[in-house]
Amino acid sequence: MDTKELIKEIQKLPVRKRIYVIERSMNLIRKEEDDDEMKKAAEELYEDYLRDKELTAFTNLDFDHFYETR
Repeated sequence: MDTKELIKEIQKLPVRKRIYVIERSMNLIRKEEDDDEMKKAAEELYEDYLRDKELTAFTNLDFDHFYETR
């Protein structure tokens, strides 16, 4: 289905469903953009984390068991 056909089909929907389609589409686009930005940031910092042990100093604690005191 091409864009024109898709728009025609959306126009046939009741207003509430059209709004839902638009909102859902916008949320998916935002999520993709956010995911792309996170992936890009991780790739840019990857070499830094490999070379600079200060950036990963606290990862040694990741497997320690912490107990909350009450």
